[in-house]
Amino acid sequence: MKNGLARFEFYLQKMEALFVASSKEKNAALWLYTNNARTPLFMLEGLAKLYAGIHNKKRFEKIKEYFKLLEDELGAIDYYDSFAREFAQDAAIPTAVTEYLQAQTREKIQHLNDILVTEKWMGDTPVRINKIRKKLSGADWLKPKEEVKGMLDFYSSSIEEIEVFVLFANKSFTDIETEVHALRRKLRWLSIYPQALQGTIQLTDSSFTDENIHNYLTPEIVNSPFNKMPDAGSNTVFLLIEKNYFLALSWMIAALGKLKDGGLKIMAITEALQQTGNLTHDEAQKQAFSLSGTDENGLKKILSDATDICKKYFSEKYLDKLIHGIAVVK
Repeated sequence: MKNGLARFEFYLQKMEALFVASSKEKNAALWLYTNNARTPLFMLEGLAKLYAGIHNKKRFEKIKEYFKLLEDELGAIDYYDSFAREFAQDAAIPTAVTEYLQAQTREKIQHLNDILVTEKWMGDTPVRINKIRKKLSGADWLKPKEEVKGMLDFYSSSIEEIEVFVLFANKSFTDIETEVHALRRKLRWLSIYPQALQGTIQLTDSSFTDENIHNYLTPEIVNSPFNKMPDAGSNTVFLLIEKNYFLALSWMIAALGKLKDGGLKIMAITEALQQTGNLTHDEAQKQAFSLSGTDENGLKKILSDATDICKKYFSEKYLDKLIHGIAVVK
């Protein structure tokens, strides 16, 4: 039965190998970005978030911030680099826009390189990794049944937080970044924890169905490898999640992701035009609408579509039905 320390160590070893390898490169941050360091960082951040909600909150919050900083920096690189690559293939996008995004990519890469050095992530024996291991070794790790009960409570409180967030937004979105993107991030953590926990969370199919759930069970979602749980391994206590409602959650994350990307594209062009063309935000955004093949109504439609799918999803209370319970295998 894996405990929390072993779960962290699994991903710490992956990150340690990446840091050691990147230390031999001229541009360590770029190497980490192109070698998918963001995925194990997501897992480590997810573990720290979860355990901060179960025990030793201060200890795990501190650990989480180390991983979150790196993950955020890689996310910023990905944001600018992805749009720069996309726009470089689009003759309609001014060269100045693409060049600005490329410059921002280089700036974010350099910023991450600075962090890697100042926070001591680099070298053959990364100091920061060893310090985190020391903090983890001193945590009050729970016994399996208590730990999984804590996971159940954590999931329940996370779901409640999401539902409060949606209610606070009055189920009518007006902003891509602080509402649509933020909600998707909150939902996405619910699908990251099972991967990070390496088999402690499993799906169960109780055949709970209703006439609407099948709208979410598209072939793309049902057959996605990301919706397969890790092997149970040596675990004997499990948090069970209802399969169909987990798949519906995955559908929501994907749908909001597509809408979010459309909105962020407009934001990226707006930022580039404003910074390179001496334009006001409104002037830059107006041009961004045209360059992205939409208009003000197009952005409003993205927000409206996000509002509509959220109203439908949350009215059906699928998140409330997500958790099945705890199972013990003797």
